[in-house]
Amino acid sequence: MVVDVSLHDVRHALVELGRLRFGEMKVEDAIREIVHTTHSMFHVDGAGLMLADADHHLRSVAASDARLTHLEELQIEHQEGPCIDAFETKQLVGVEDLADDHRWPLFSDAAVARQVRAVLASPIPYNQYAVGVVAVLSEQSRPWSPEGELALLAFTDLAALLIASMMMGEEQTELSTQLQTALNSRQIIEQAKGVLIGTRGISARAAYEQLRAQARAERRKLAAICADVVENASRPAASEGEASAG
Repeated sequence: MVVDVSLHDVRHALVELGRLRFGEMKVEDAIREIVHTTHSMFHVDGAGLMLADADHHLRSVAASDARLTHLEELQIEHQEGPCIDAFETKQLVGVEDLADDHRWPLFSDAAVARQVRAVLASPIPYNQYAVGVVAVLSEQSRPWSPEGELALLAFTDLAALLIASMMMGEEQTELSTQLQTALNSRQIIEQAKGVLIGTRGISARAAYEQLRAQARAERRKLAAICADVVENASRPAASEGEASAG
């Protein structure tokens, strides 16, 4: 039987976690505390927090179950999945049963084989970008209630506050360095997407998939591919400017 999340559970958990906003706990430890509380409150088989790296891959920072590692590996391998969609669209993404969901065919088959059936993923905001996701998973099919979605959004906002505090702090940690590198990479990726959208008339998602496909085909970093796209797009304008000046 699936035990759902109640608003009372949400309120109690947030009160308990509220001390993290004002405490002296390290951000890494606070994130692990959020994941542990999320896991226990949702009565799920796993909970975790993933942050983007420089290659735009979601890497697990804290996890309560080994199946979160499966999510990381499979989504990187197949370049699709609910966490990636949440990260890219900056919207909450839920799936009740991967066996019956056809949005991510390659990922879903592999995830079900590793005992992952239901996933709920919430993007972590930082400025105008998403920098990661908080996710919960179940080894059985499971509907996600509005209360459960609200709870995950609230936990995500708390994680976002901690991350923002870390990024604005003076102390440089491995985690903050990873995030800053990812943010720098994200800027050039967004610029390259804009170039393809403008020149080819395609959607943002299609532009991103084309950039990913080129990076895989050429076995190069995504950021390097995007930098080339942006540089090449600026050359004609530069040449025209020089011609006009002459």
